[in-house]
Amino acid sequence: MARTPETGAAQADTRRAFDKDFYAGTGLAFVAGFVDAAAFIALAGLFTAHVTGNFVMIGAELVSTSSGVVAKLLALPAFVLAVAGARLLALGLERRGRAPLPWLLVLEVLLLAGFGLTGFALTPLGSPDGVAAVSVGMLGVAAMGVQNAIGRLGLPHLAATTVMTINVTQAVIDLVDWARGAVALDGPARLRMRRMLPAVLAFALGALAGAFGVAAWSFGCVALPIAVLCGLTVLLRS
Repeated sequence: MARTPETGAAQADTRRAFDKDFYAGTGLAFVAGFVDAAAFIALAGLFTAHVTGNFVMIGAELVSTSSGVVAKLLALPAFVLAVAGARLLALGLERRGRAPLPWLLVLEVLLLAGFGLTGFALTPLGSPDGVAAVSVGMLGVAAMGVQNAIGRLGLPHLAATTVMTINVTQAVIDLVDWARGAVALDGPARLRMRRMLPAVLAFALGALAGAFGVAAWSFGCVALPIAVLCGLTVLLRS
């Protein structure tokens, strides 16, 4: 088929859209991995992104002599409130004819900045069940709650950015179907793989960076995921 100006422009638009999706998916996955690992280390095993993992930690801690149960009990209500708030904000913006995605990213930036600044100011946090540690932890949980909402409200076509189990499961299913010839190599499964695999790798890289970052710079390391989110906000506004 001959290339026309129209087809060339359409292909360029498709590439730009894919580039934005790629950066959004990998950037958000990096942020989630970073914050989850940093908070887990700094806050006695608190999960901020994979929030239901706290149920497992509660069970483990109830049969041991460790502490930190209070923050894990409060994590789910804080997460729910953050998602609900993000939904209400998105609805209000849509009624005013504004795209909610950039504003939701700004909200996540503010919550993550609060997490980092409060943690930095209150360090050493003392008891994992104390007011300081719990307050810092809930700011981190709220930030990741907003990011989970962004995945559903602003970027529903992308792979999950906070829980990689879903992505890995779908990737294995697609690979098995490819291997047995049940799906075309250039079909929807390939597009899913192009979205999921970079997200999984970015999450893993973020988790490593968060672990080493919090060990080296305490809560000051949160400046890195904040910078990533600010870059995504600018990118997705254009």
